Amino acid sequence: MLSRLMSGSSRSLEREYSCTVRLLDDSEYTCTIQRDAKGQYLFDLLCHHLNLLEKDYFGIRFVDPDKQRHWLEFTKSVVKQLRSQPPFTMCFRVKFYPADPAALKEEITRYLVFLQIKRDLYHGRLLCKTSDAALLAAYILQAEIGDYDPGKHPEGYSSKFQFFPKHSEKLERKIAEIHKTELSGQTPATSELNFLRKAQTLETYGVDPHPCKDVSGNAAFLAFTPFGFVVLQGNKRVHFIKWNEVTKLKFEGKTFYLYVSQKEEKKIILTYFAPTPEACKHLWKCGIENQAFYKLEKSSQVRTVSSSNLFFKGSRFRYSGRVAKEVMESSAKIKREPPEIHRAGMVPSRSCPSITHGPRLSSVPRTRRRAVHISIMEGLESLRDSAHSTPVRSSSHGDTFLPHVRSSRADSNERVAVIADEAYSPADSVLPTPVAEHSLELMLLSRQINGATCSIEEEKESEASTPTAAEVEALGAELRALCQGHGRPEEEQVNKFVLSVLRLLLVTMGLLFVLLLLLIILTESDLDIAFFRDIRQTPEFEQFHYQYFCPLRRWFACKIRSVVSLLIDT
Repeated sequence: MLSRLMSGSSRSLEREYSCTVRLLDDSEYTCTIQRDAKGQYLFDLLCHHLNLLEKDYFGIRFVDPDKQRHWLEFTKSVVKQLRSQPPFTMCFRVKFYPADPAALKEEITRYLVFLQIKRDLYHGRLLCKTSDAALLAAYILQAEIGDYDPGKHPEGYSSKFQFFPKHSEKLERKIAEIHKTELSGQTPATSELNFLRKAQTLETYGVDPHPCKDVSGNAAFLAFTPFGFVVLQGNKRVHFIKWNEVTKLKFEGKTFYLYVSQKEEKKIILTYFAPTPEACKHLWKCGIENQAFYKLEKSSQVRTVSSSNLFFKGSRFRYSGRVAKEVMESSAKIKREPPEIHRAGMVPSRSCPSITHGPRLSSVPRTRRRAVHISIMEGLESLRDSAHSTPVRSSSHGDTFLPHVRSSRADSNERVAVIADEAYSPADSVLPTPVAEHSLELMLLSRQINGATCSIEEEKESEASTPTAAEVEALGAELRALCQGHGRPEEEQVNKFVLSVLRLLLVTMGLLFVLLLLLIILTESDLDIAFFRDIRQTPEFEQFHYQYFCPLRRWFACKIRSVVSLLIDT
């Protein structure tokens, strides 16, 4: 009896798993879930912990053992999705950026979106010119330390915070000047609201970039925003496709296709290549979810989508949440006392020093910091304006199109500096492909400068371990091979078409063979099964049997006898 009780208790313990979720303020929430617990159960626990009602904008992100990022699906088992050894580690992040963050009903929701966009700014996903960068950083400063106080904030106090991947002393002075003169008296909630309003106007607002290559082998980042599909190359936006122009999303292996229908019934196809098939599938699923969330009027309009036109191949996926319009209507009905927000109680950030609520002193001398910042800022390109729905032109093969980039520099006295690398390279968003070697060194150096521990795991939202030099070199070689392979897109398209035709022929022949076997069983066998008996008694089958099948059988028998007699005579 005692042994049965002990074995039962041990089995119950084996069915429970410890989960740790890192929140947007870098604090951690730990809970225990059952083996068969769905993603929705874990998400509801988090939202209850955060006192969050407008929860449809958020999601849980994790990394599988192959270092590929995923969004946790709420309708499936958590344990089966993670496929890793417990304890499980995940991150709570904004999944669908609100089209107008200032219109969010509750302050707690705006605060969490503020934390996410602040992370985007620090990790280089949110690009802006110098004047906008200074204003955004000043809003963060006002929200975190309040009004400027000469007694508490000595000269150079803004340099104790790291708002961007890299910046200069000139920018630090501009941030301090705005904080001193323009933002005095603003509460943290007001500063956060103004920050959201300004960030919303930037071209890269809401961008969660996916690294890819175009048909020419050029590096690109694909992203889905509240307003449409975006392609970023070399610190500029080369494509913006509105959601109502996107007709279909498809992928095959590493190849991602975007079908677009523009004005005058002009239909085009954009083709890009992901580093791995898993990354391409993740890109496709993100596109399906974003299109459903922002484009549809009701969640009842959501349909299951297949990655292929053929029923016997490809992946099937269906978005399971509410759409943006329904979320806004539901938020308008919220009537409760605003929940208390504990800004001062946040855990000091390990991946973003600007989240701390007190100056973080640098462990590197000031003169060395200045030299590093100046060397980093040299040679940065300008962020060029690009029109919406940038026109595209046809490439050499008929149904694949290349982006046609039109760039122009505005005549201005103020130089527009980009708060990022020369090529758009967000440090936090290139999994499973590591960042370039030079970007990796700059990232490590920046974290050392600001007194933070140099962990690439933390830099990438604590979602993957630090890649070794051998892994970086191996993955770099794989990407170079991928780039070389994309130099012959026409040949790849022909090969894929031939494989699809062969696959279709094989399936067709298999179906015909099965039908032939069924026909022989019906006409020649004596099986007395109710199903066969009902078919044999129908007038249509009797007519087919006597008018078509019997003459055809006699013809085949005659031909076979003729061939046999000919062989005997020879």
